[in-house]
Amino acid sequence: MKFTDGYWMLRKGVQAFYPAQAYDVRTARDSLTVYAPARRVDHRGDTLNAAMLTVEFSSPMPDVIRVRLTHWAGQQPRPPHLDLLAQSAPAVSVRDEQEAATLASGRLSVRVARGNTWRVEFWGDDGVATSHVITSSPPRGMGMIEVEGQGHYMHEQLALGVGECVYGLGERFTAL
Repeated sequence: MKFTDGYWMLRKGVQAFYPAQAYDVRTARDSLTVYAPARRVDHRGDTLNAAMLTVEFSSPMPDVIRVRLTHWAGQQPRPPHLDLLAQSAPAVSVRDEQEAATLASGRLSVRVARGNTWRVEFWGDDGVATSHVITSSPPRGMGMIEVEGQGHYMHEQLALGVGECVYGLGERFTAL
């Protein structure tokens, strides 16, 4: 679905909510949950009438990072639901530091910057050189789109180079 009119203008009847900052970070043994309001929170009044997005990072297997972006989670799961093959839980490292929160699985890691600007970076380690950024989700890269009369949509735009590919099963256009 096309949400914009041109490059930067939203179409009539479309409202976008983008994470503005990593307001709160919760860590667990094997996951990282980031609560990101759609506008910066400087004082208590900024929490009124604002969308809150929840971004959950986890790892179902080594070298794989799962990203779940939700707003008002709690509905019944919709099919199709594909279960992963039974595997032992991967070794996951979760760190919550002053500058950023990080989840690492194998040679892949995700870093969520803390502070006043939203930024998510995916880092890879090729085993030869030091880690490098594979792709990132810059400000206004991920978010929730509300289309008048049609419903809500989640979107993600990754910073990719020419010829790079992304594989996933998150989108559902037709029955599998």
